Amino acid sequence: MNKFQELGLNELLLKAIQDLGFENPSEVQEKAIPLLLQQDTDIVALAQTGTGKTAAFGFPLIQKIDPENRSTQALILSPTRELCLQITNEIKQYSKYVKGLHTVAVYGGASITEQAKEVKRGAQIIVATPGRMQDMINRNYVNIKNIQICILDEADEMLNMGFYEDITSILSDTPEEKNTWLFSATMPQEVARIAKEFMKRPQEITVGHKNQGSVNVSHEYYLVGARDRYPVLKRLADMNPDIFSVVFCRTKRDTQAVAEKLIEDGYNAAALHGDLSQAQRDGVMKAFRGRQIQMLVATDVAARGIDVDDITHVINYQLPDEIETYNHRSGRTGRAGKTGTSIVIVTKSEYKKIQMIERIIKTKFVQKPIPTGMEICEVQLIHLANKVKGVEVDAEIDKYLPKIEELLGDLTKEELIKKMFSVEFNRFIEYYKKQNTIDSPKSREKGEATVNSDGSVRYFLNLGARDNFDWMSLKDFLRDTLDLGRDDLFKVDVKEGFSFFNTDAAHSERIMEILNNMHHEGRQVNVEISTSGGGSSSSRRDHNGRGRSGGGFRGERSGGFRSDRSSSDRRSSGGDRFGDRRTESRFGRNRDDDRPARNERRSVRGDRPRRSN
Repeated sequence: MNKFQELGLNELLLKAIQDLGFENPSEVQEKAIPLLLQQDTDIVALAQTGTGKTAAFGFPLIQKIDPENRSTQALILSPTRELCLQITNEIKQYSKYVKGLHTVAVYGGASITEQAKEVKRGAQIIVATPGRMQDMINRNYVNIKNIQICILDEADEMLNMGFYEDITSILSDTPEEKNTWLFSATMPQEVARIAKEFMKRPQEITVGHKNQGSVNVSHEYYLVGARDRYPVLKRLADMNPDIFSVVFCRTKRDTQAVAEKLIEDGYNAAALHGDLSQAQRDGVMKAFRGRQIQMLVATDVAARGIDVDDITHVINYQLPDEIETYNHRSGRTGRAGKTGTSIVIVTKSEYKKIQMIERIIKTKFVQKPIPTGMEICEVQLIHLANKVKGVEVDAEIDKYLPKIEELLGDLTKEELIKKMFSVEFNRFIEYYKKQNTIDSPKSREKGEATVNSDGSVRYFLNLGARDNFDWMSLKDFLRDTLDLGRDDLFKVDVKEGFSFFNTDAAHSERIMEILNNMHHEGRQVNVEISTSGGGSSSSRRDHNGRGRSGGGFRGERSGGFRSDRSSSDRRSSGGDRFGDRRTESRFGRNRDDDRPARNERRSVRGDRPRRSN
């Protein structure tokens, strides 16, 4: 007997559930469906991403809709276009036997007049993103003054994306006597504020503990030096030959850079971020769902609504600015009762965030050693052997066997096995023979910050007056490039061919990583920890722009690598070359646009082995 029958759903919905192959409701469905069917109530449902929340509100919503009444009776708000379309598709699947029920998606990046026409033809359920819905209301394209149910899906993420004003304005345009169903993975203050302002004595459903992560996801971290972040990412991919993953970065710029480097190094990868046109995003997601892409590098905003089965790993290349966002990231894997792994690549300066996340999700992280080259080669060899053993043999090969036997007949079985596997394996073994072991940092690394008595670190930079900087323009340049506050950078002292500056020690690893991997007007930037202490306390300049003494003379340095260095040399250095890394504001809205991103595939150069599928 299908357990959904016990929840009070009607025959039309049970028939659709049978077609979909659903047998056992998830915990949030067991708790929410009977409650929403039996009572006209407001609810707040807290459950981790991937636990079946859409069905939890979708089934009772469909059963409560009057399909003979063509007016809009329900509104579902979701944070992104992708999630909006996903919910719409699922509602249509659930209601396919309910004649006369129409669901319309309303989202940015598509014709608003066409969407208005769809609504006008009769849409009992509208699924919308907040920004586009507000536009529709302002233009009098929709009427939600008589709806009976309003659903806020992924409420925490909508508010995190800066939609608070839109949501409150939309809710103000709905009737007071409606029921509001709020579904969220976490319960930050903004969500609690919405519940208090717009809901009437809501009943609460909690799956697990508040903000707790999925029990099907294991959490691991790798402690790395700032310059080893990308080489460790490659090792993790090589250590998991069947990886099917989402790699999260904080900014669009970093997302594009990491994806391009993975493609260049022979991985099946692609970027997903807000600077891609809608057609590009659709193409990337189609390729990812078809498993033509094994590593999807994404920003948090762009990844909302990714509902792809069997994602094996979520890799946090960089931790999110908002700790609660980690729960959304890890929820991309371990879905529908399957297991998954969430990995964090973290530097020592970021380690405290791991402890904060542990407290929020009430789960301990396990520190893993960085895989060695020989460990990776062994894994790849066994994977290749299993692949050979399991391959299906096409009968067409029989007609070529005589020629093959003629060529290979003088080889022994052992020689044949060795040669066959060496065709693929030699590239891995040769690559990793040349790579040094990457160890997790334990003691102070070379170039790591020496903290002065005032808690600051002094840096030597190979940019100076000859690069058209004075102390003020260099300070502005560094603050913008490093995304530092007004008082985070001080004691700036510009010489002819180099400069010095100070920051708090907490910024040290990030500064070293960003500046050492960028160019300024065609020249490689190089920054090092100054051994001269705190330097001059004065940043004042004379009329010629020459700096007063500060921080000990180092002599003019060319710094870093030559700007004409080949891309294969850059890859072997293991450093990231990301340039400007301004962090996306957590309140910045992800507006769809048609600005093309650099997403061309580059040819594979150097001796990095191309991954086999």
